[in-house]
Amino acid sequence: MRTCVGCRKRAPAASLLRFVAAGSGGDLRLLPDPGRRLPGRGAHLHPDPACFAQAERRRAFGRALRLTGFADPELLAEHIRTVSVPCGTTDDEAPEPRHDPAR
Repeated sequence: MRTCVGCRKRAPAASLLRFVAAGSGGDLRLLPDPGRRLPGRGAHLHPDPACFAQAERRRAFGRALRLTGFADPELLAEHIRTVSVPCGTTDDEAPEPRHDPAR
């Protein structure tokens, strides 16, 4: 069980997205770690834009990762937009991935 840094609900680690801060100095970025293999302190978030927005609003990323500076969340935000699953749903209830028939 892990806690989502956005909504603060506990959930199985498999239903949460792990992310880490990578880079050095003033060039820190939040990287999604779906394979749970990247080194460093990780934190967890539901792959849901609402949880991401809550975490940003609460400034939870820096606290969860024990950062002293700002970390750019854009890569994490883009990943969440592509794999978005509403908070509180199981894998069986998750909507099908979006598919653009024009491609």
